[in-house]
Amino acid sequence: MIETHELTKDFKDFRAVDHISFAVEPGMVFAILGPNGAGKTTTVRMLTSILKPTSGWARVSGYDVVEQATAVRTSVGVLTEQHGLYERMKGMEYLDFFARIYRLPSDIRRTRPFQLMERFGLGDAHDKRLGEYSKGMKQKLALVRAMLHDPPVLLLDEPTSAMDPQSARLVRESIKDLQRDSRTITITTHNLTEAQSLADRIAVIRKGRIIANGTFRELSQRFAGLPTMELHLTQHLNGAVDELTGMVDVIETGDRWLRYRVAEPQTVNPQVIRRLTGAGLDIVTLSEVSQTLEDVYLQIVTEDEGLERDVKRN
Repeated sequence: MIETHELTKDFKDFRAVDHISFAVEPGMVFAILGPNGAGKTTTVRMLTSILKPTSGWARVSGYDVVEQATAVRTSVGVLTEQHGLYERMKGMEYLDFFARIYRLPSDIRRTRPFQLMERFGLGDAHDKRLGEYSKGMKQKLALVRAMLHDPPVLLLDEPTSAMDPQSARLVRESIKDLQRDSRTITITTHNLTEAQSLADRIAVIRKGRIIANGTFRELSQRFAGLPTMELHLTQHLNGAVDELTGMVDVIETGDRWLRYRVAEPQTVNPQVIRRLTGAGLDIVTLSEVSQTLEDVYLQIVTEDEGLERDVKRN
């Protein structure tokens, strides 16, 4: 549904986006993760045919963002960081205004805004002026606006930026609800928790370049190492470590617990359990030590900074 190849954008002497390539399959939630100024918003503006690429190409719903800009804009719903709501208007007035801009048929214009307002918990806000909406309500209304023309692709640029935790949670729940429609959604964010909870795949962008791209598990294994398991026993370890020699890589131990790394836990963990119980050791728990996207992200950035230093020295 979204495909880019060597997509690049220069502003005079500054390269905002540097030869990025990625593909987003139908029904996938794809997060572009990076700090402010990394090139996320510029990428979205090219995908919506607002900015023309300096080089490379991009397609959305099969349409070229330069040659078929009108078709691209029809196929996408966009939520920007600054959504520009007209705060003197009432909710339904605002949505009807944009429905007319989208040239929706009158029967759809009368029904779809109500349906979407109800769906996103704004059923009691039809007649309220937008200036009375909370931050979370405004952002959800902007999502409704982006969906009025029923687009197959949603591009959400920093959907919870500068929001309080409760409002941000409301918006994340709305995005999760949209996943059930099998829409293709791309989110740009610097919120690590948000990316981990919402995305099927994550790309990390730094200084305009995509420096990593994959599922959270793929990125975790590539940059944070093999899965780490933690095992707790009812008694002291005694010979437990010796029992596991050659089977797993034990990296840390305590009086009644140990941690080990393993490439295929689904295969090895049952063998560990059988080995230890056969040796008369009682297992209380065996579980994976969860990695966070923060751990993985910091490792990705650290490695890229190291490569950058090496290039400068050479």
